[in-house]
This record gives sequence, structure tokens and C-alpha cells, in this order.
Amino acid sequence: MRPLFDTRSNPALVWAGVALAALALLWLPFALAQVGTSWVRIANYAILYALLALGLNIVVGFAGLLDLGYVAFYAVGAYTYALLASPHFGLHLPFWVVLPIGALVAALFGVLLGAPTLKLRGDYLAIVTLGFGEIVRIFLNNLSRPVNLTNGPQGIARIDPFSLGGVDFSQPQAFLGLALSGPIKYYYLLLAVLVAILVINVRLQNSRIGRAWEAVREDEIAARAMGINTTHLKLLAFAMGATFGGVAGGMFSAIQGFISPESFVLVESIMVVAMVVLGGMGNIWGVILGALLLSFVPEILRWTVEPLQRALLGRMIVEPEVIRMLIFGLALVLVMRFRPAGLLPSAVRKRELTDDRAA
Repeated sequence: MRPLFDTRSNPALVWAGVALAALALLWLPFALAQVGTSWVRIANYAILYALLALGLNIVVGFAGLLDLGYVAFYAVGAYTYALLASPHFGLHLPFWVVLPIGALVAALFGVLLGAPTLKLRGDYLAIVTLGFGEIVRIFLNNLSRPVNLTNGPQGIARIDPFSLGGVDFSQPQAFLGLALSGPIKYYYLLLAVLVAILVINVRLQNSRIGRAWEAVREDEIAARAMGINTTHLKLLAFAMGATFGGVAGGMFSAIQGFISPESFVLVESIMVVAMVVLGGMGNIWGVILGALLLSFVPEILRWTVEPLQRALLGRMIVEPEVIRMLIFGLALVLVMRFRPAGLLPSAVRKRELTDDRAA
């Protein structure tokens, strides 16, 4: 007798679940807008973080290369978009031209980072990538003299929003009787990009390249002995991960309308790494879950900590930001203590963890 809820024997359940999830995602911004427009913006930034986490997952989860300077590619994509679609240089190229250029420039920087670090692993690679991220930020902060390329710490303002077919994504618009604000329109665009990158990730993971990355991650020497070109694969991992970071950076520029070096500090890299580790390195769905949790939970805590203090104690004892970070850090510690492979670990990491405990 086949189990009623066995998705392998009932593929209709899978499609029903996909349809329900799609409907929920399509209606989500309108539900959030009832609470406040700021929550739609938070959802947009959560999707941006999911794009970054998927890109970093290729480097860390698939290929096993620890990258603590991933925010550099995010910054490269953001500044490429800002320079080509703002009054800074007088260029106002359309986003469907600028966004691919930003992705390609970020991929080039990924190769530039990967080439000199091919023989580094573990802590040494982490330190080098961390330094790379800081170098990019410092350059962005100082490339204002003698030629003003990045406008230094003042950043670049009045960046062009996305516009397609005469539709300005930053302006509200009515569609089929629904009021589409700027954040809601950006939500649907970001969701479409996320689905496209998600499909690319799934295809990569199940391809020969994905299996080769897994072999390099598990044992690079054995992979080389089997005829795998580890040099090309590492460079490809850095380039692919950087490409997704460049896309996310370009979209961040368009949504914000203003960027500065302060938007690309080390904390951003650490946050994206935490999303990958929390969700489950190597598991695409786990990485997305980690990105959503670390995007929404801190904001929920931000809105609940102060009212709880006033309700329980009658006054403010500790700043909400301090309590929020304490709760946030404690939650991460507990998850890493009881779910060391992540909330949704990949099959390989789950098997490795089981074998280690059995030994």
C-alpha cells in the first residue's frame, strides 16, 4: 500500500504544494502592505540576501571554498550599476544593459580573487578573501581623487530606478484593480530573478560541474587524481558566485537610489556566511531558508522587544537593539549546538555528521 503523503509516489502532491507556495508568494506583498509598507521593503531585502546566499553557496557549499569577502562582488555590481545609470558620469543606460555588465564585471573580479588563491584552503583562504573584501571597500572609499570615480565616502545618489516598457518600478501604479506601489513592483521583479537563479543553481548542482565541485570539496587530491581540472573548477566557482553577487548589487542600487562604501562593510559578508551555514551549506532550499530567517527574525525582534519591556517592566531597562542582538546571537548559538549541519543540511553533510557520531 502506497503512503498517502509519499511525494515520490504522489507527484500530484508536489505540484499542489508548488501551486500553493506560488499563490502565497504572489499574495505576500499585499498581505505585508496591510501591516506596513516597510515590511514589503524588508521582504525585498530578504530576497536580495537570498540571491547573495545562493551565490555564496556555490563557493562555500558546492566547492568548499570559504569566502569571507563576498560583499566585494556585491559592491562591484552595485557600483557598476550606479556609475552607468546615474548623473555621476551622465550615463543613463537601461537596466537590462547595465545589470548584465555588472554581473560580468563582478565575475571578472571573482576570477581575479580566485587566481592567486588556488592553492589556499581553510583559514588561509578565509583571511585572504576577508582582506580582498576590505580592499575593495577601501578603494571605493578613496577613488575620488585625482579622478572622481566613486565619489568617495559621499557615495552616488540619484541612481536610476528600473524602467521597462515605460513602467517605472519606483512609482505606484494600478494593475487589474490592484494598487501596486514601488516596493511591491520591485518585489515581483526580485522574485522573478530569484526563481531564475534558483533554477540555475538546481541545474548546476545536478550537473557534471556540480558533482565535480562536490568531489573537490570532499577531497581535492583524489579529485585531481581522477582527472578533474581543479584549477578551472575553482575559478568557475568564484566566477559564478561573484556573478550572482553582481546581479544582487545592481538590483540593490536601483532599489535604494543611493549607495556608499558603508553599505558594503565586513558585517554584510559575515551575515551572508551565517545565512549559508544556518540554512545548511550545499542545500539550496536550506540556504534560502537561512536568508529569510536572518532577514525577518531580527526585524520582528526589533518591533517586539520595546513593547515587551514596557508591558512587563513599565519602562525601558535595556536598549531594544542590545536585547535584539543578544536574542539573535543566542538563537544562532543554539542552532549551531543542536543542528551543526544547518536547519536543512544537504544529504552529504547529513551523512557525514551521522558517520562522525557513529564513529
